Amino acid sequence: MTRRLVVTDAGWFPDAVGHLRIRPQGAEEGIVLVCIDGSGWVDLGSGRHRVVPGTAVLIPRDTPHSYGADNERPWTIWWCHLLGSDLTDLWTATGVDRSKPVISLRALERVTALLDEIVSSLERDQSPARLIATAGIAWRLMTQFVVDRRLPEQGEPLERAMRYLEERADGNVRVWELARLIGISPSHLGALFREATGGGVLAYHKGLKMARARRYLDTTSLHVSEIARQIGYEDPFYFSRQFSRMHGMSPSDYRLHRKG
Repeated sequence: MTRRLVVTDAGWFPDAVGHLRIRPQGAEEGIVLVCIDGSGWVDLGSGRHRVVPGTAVLIPRDTPHSYGADNERPWTIWWCHLLGSDLTDLWTATGVDRSKPVISLRALERVTALLDEIVSSLERDQSPARLIATAGIAWRLMTQFVVDRRLPEQGEPLERAMRYLEERADGNVRVWELARLIGISPSHLGALFREATGGGVLAYHKGLKMARARRYLDTTSLHVSEIARQIGYEDPFYFSRQFSRMHGMSPSDYRLHRKG
């Protein structure tokens, strides 16, 4: 199991005065740095990037790099090194590259807690069972980076558009009207949704409607036609076709299907 992902090293470096690493050939492992105080910098060949509290640095394997603490206010960092066959896919999912190795974190405390778990686990022993346990924690850490990278910040156009659609899962929305409301072009809005969700604006809105339909089917005795109206479909047959296309079964069959 540890061939897929393993934590080779991990630690905490408080007030890291004089901290400097220069690796012209890169490192065999992928490197994760999380700054919780002070500041520093990282360079993966595209110029220096500033690292401040609430950010993470992801340095891919075999990538020449250097990084160091700020001279006046040196950083405090958590760090770990990772190896494994799944590492490339995990790195790719975060969206980082040499020109953008720094991620702003939404959940710094959660990320810090995961790194603390990794360090505490490895301090106990490095038995096969412990290495598997830390690999699981590292998976959670990397997927948290993916979430922080992909989800929009509060107030950004994408976040405001998503919130608008969520509030109107019971109605219909025109893309051009939503784009005008958000203050960007329809094409730009569509591009933001495709990058974040893999689909367009209307596909996202449809997904919200179907999620609400599933909740009604699971928790109420409402007739299918009434559920259709509750989520903005005047034609219950059209709703049923759309539901069946997404779920592979009709709303009535879904309600009868054993879940949990």
